[in-house]
Formats: sequence, structure tokens, C-alpha cells
Amino acid sequence: MKALELQGLEVAYGAVRALKGVSLEVYPGEVVTLLGANGAGKSTTLRAISGLVRPRAGSISFMGEPLTRLSPVQIVRRGIAHCPEGRRVFAGLSVHENLLLGASGRRDRGIGEDIQRMFGLFPILLERRNQAAGTLSGGEQQMLALARALMSRPKLLLLDEPSLGLAPLVVRSIFGTLKALKAAGTTILLVEQNVNLALELADRAYVLRTGQVALEGQAKELQGDERVARAYLGGAA
Repeated sequence: MKALELQGLEVAYGAVRALKGVSLEVYPGEVVTLLGANGAGKSTTLRAISGLVRPRAGSISFMGEPLTRLSPVQIVRRGIAHCPEGRRVFAGLSVHENLLLGASGRRDRGIGEDIQRMFGLFPILLERRNQAAGTLSGGEQQMLALARALMSRPKLLLLDEPSLGLAPLVVRSIFGTLKALKAAGTTILLVEQNVNLALELADRAYVLRTGQVALEGQAKELQGDERVARAYLGGAA
């Protein structure tokens, strides 16, 4: 069974058509990346999946069940976590409190254990656990945002631009964690500006251009493919 399937997805912001019939699929345990220039529709695709914008047409299904009529809260409860661009931590709350909020929809007894697991994935968060999230560095906030999303024990992680604005050493650290998550079987749909890193991590890739899928294939096959750089990313690869 497919973990996620989009068929003919259309999204508009007023008169602007952001998505024009996007279709894609993600299988359990896969890492799939969405590539494309700014404004191609990558973030809108994630926002549509998590219920933050309503599609004008098309369908979204998760584990065989439709999502398009569900609220964001209901979608989270189905097992989808969205780590948005820009980190968006709760600045006035501590690192520990942010992690607890990530598990707010859970009723099991494993929350404390998962917090310790997040501290294992991101040791700096253990050092900062009582510190206000707004005082963390950009890289530390990105780690916290990712850890907070993982606290819901998602079946699917939507990850939007995790390397944006971060120093190269921090980026390597975060992608090292993503590789560990992949090895553990986490299903991820990744939007990422660093094409090389994204294709090294992913199993498959879709390239969006002006709201449409222009190219798709195995990530290894698309590494170094001139069509990605020339036609769809403006040479930025």
C-alpha cells in the first residue's frame, strides 16, 4: 500500500494557480524529495497534504484513506507531522516544553522515553532543555523543530527546507540525523534547496516547475542530470 498518494492536485491562492494537477506517491519507508525553483509549488504541496490549504481539485490519500476533507488536527492524528520552513518554534517556551507540545495529541506512556530519544538524536537539545527556544541559534531551532515533529511518532514526516539559512556544519549534522531516520524506516517527503544533499538522501525525486511535475525518477539517476539544473532549477544545482 502507498503511504501517500496525490492525484491531480490543484491549489489556488485567489487568481494564482499554485498547483496545476500535481500527482505523486510515497511508499512506506521511502524518502522522496520535491525539487524546484522558488515558487514552483513545493511548500504548497506540503501545506495541502497537512490541511493548511484546501485543494481546489484532485485528491490526497494517506494509507489508502482520503485526507482532503480533514482538518489539520485530524491529519496529525492520522500520523502526519509537518516541520515547516522557518522552524517556527514556540519562542517563549523551553526546549522541553516544545517537545511536550509535539506529543500533545498522544495518550500513551512513552512520551518521556521519546524525549530522551530526541536528546540522543540532538545532544545539544539536552544541554539546552531548560532554555527558551527563542534564544537558541538557528541550527538549534531547526533541530528542535524536527524533534518536536518526531515527538508525535509520525508515520509520515513532511520536512520543508531544513537547511535554509544554516551554516554548512549544521546542515551536515541535520542531514546526518535524517540519514539515521531513514535507516530506521521513517517515511519522509522532503522539500530542500540543496539539490545534491536532497538527492543523496532520497530514494526518488519529483521536480516541480510552475506548479506541475516536470520530471521524476530515481534520485541516483537524477544526480548530475543536466535537465534538473538547466530546465527546472535554473542552474542552481
